[in-house]
Amino acid sequence: MGLSSTLYTGISGLRSNAEAMSVTGNNISNSNTVGFKSSSTVFSDLLSASVASSSGSSQVGRGSQISTIKTNFTQGSFQDTINSTDLAVDGDGFFMVSAATSDEINYTRNGSFGFDKNGYLINAEGYRVQGRGFDPYGQLIGDDPTDIRIDVNSQIPARQTSTLTLTTNLDEGSSIVGPFDIDDPSTTSNYSTSTQLYDSLGNIHVATTYFTKTSSQQWEWHMTVNSSELDSSVAGSGALTEVGSGSLTFDSVGNLLTGGSSSTTASALVWNNGSSVVPQIDMTFDTTQFNKKSSIISQDQDGYPPGEFVKVSITDNGTVTTSYSNGEDIDVAMLTLATFANSAGLNKEGGSIYSSTARSGEPSIGIAGDSQGYIYTNRLELSNVDLAQEFVNLITIQNGYSASSKVITTTDEMLQELINLVR
Repeated sequence: MGLSSTLYTGISGLRSNAEAMSVTGNNISNSNTVGFKSSSTVFSDLLSASVASSSGSSQVGRGSQISTIKTNFTQGSFQDTINSTDLAVDGDGFFMVSAATSDEINYTRNGSFGFDKNGYLINAEGYRVQGRGFDPYGQLIGDDPTDIRIDVNSQIPARQTSTLTLTTNLDEGSSIVGPFDIDDPSTTSNYSTSTQLYDSLGNIHVATTYFTKTSSQQWEWHMTVNSSELDSSVAGSGALTEVGSGSLTFDSVGNLLTGGSSSTTASALVWNNGSSVVPQIDMTFDTTQFNKKSSIISQDQDGYPPGEFVKVSITDNGTVTTSYSNGEDIDVAMLTLATFANSAGLNKEGGSIYSSTARSGEPSIGIAGDSQGYIYTNRLELSNVDLAQEFVNLITIQNGYSASSKVITTTDEMLQELINLVR
């Protein structure tokens, strides 16, 4: 080796430190970029040259090079927002996104999402967020993730009542009356409660359930509706028509023994407005017989009127839910997250987007949880850039660059001295 090779050693230092300065500068410039992950430069020496010495063959370094630029995927801090579609991941997972014109899946930690004019959930670059859908029964579909889309112009049809649950207490001290007379229900029953039932068109019908005590631990229930609302083929001759009945038996401490599950009479509910025939309504009685006033604690039925789209929200487990004017919430999709055996092997595509490589390995896809990470709404993950560390890096790199340039100028002076020897 000679002095001329030392010039190239200095140049390698300039080149390496210049690249390191670019990495540090990029980190600083993205200190406020949502979901940005900082990078660090790893230097390595170049292949050494062998030289003869008094002790034998020795090696002399030939400069430095960039060994790798590592991405730091440590968790960034969270910032609260007022946008319900702003999401953050606590854990190793990445949101899955895809360009509208491509089937390729990319990955990001930037959860600043929103809906476009076509109802697709997208990120700031227009990539469509991926997730799994729900079937009409509210069960998560196990297919591959696909674009999440809602129909903002949608409405849901009415749902006729098919189940009814009554949670009541029947007063143990009530007098024994009966038998129940549909033409005189008020005096042949001890207690009654009314419930709204929906037909297939969304119309409301009032059904009244009468409770009649027949012995110390025995009651009967009779459900009635107005005869004028029923088709003539099933309507009774009086003002009310009985559409279901049953008995309830209690033990010595007032707990229900039998009769907790029952149903209305098959095909007794045929409304006169052209709506669908109700095969039957499954009844559940969560009833006690305690020595206190008879009362209805709660009642719940599964019917509802038609409704129009009102808003969309995302829950903390990543479920996209649409709300309608009738008070119903429908689950549309659930965001999926991807994790990698080696996240550092992901390739940066710009816009806080990453793509998988052979070094990263294939993604493991799943919903939010212990293995994938947890999703939080109304939050964004901030950049994990440590400005204090980056400024220290600036000083170190600047000193390294200046020192490398000094090697070049000093070597140049030595070469001038060499040249001057022949003058």
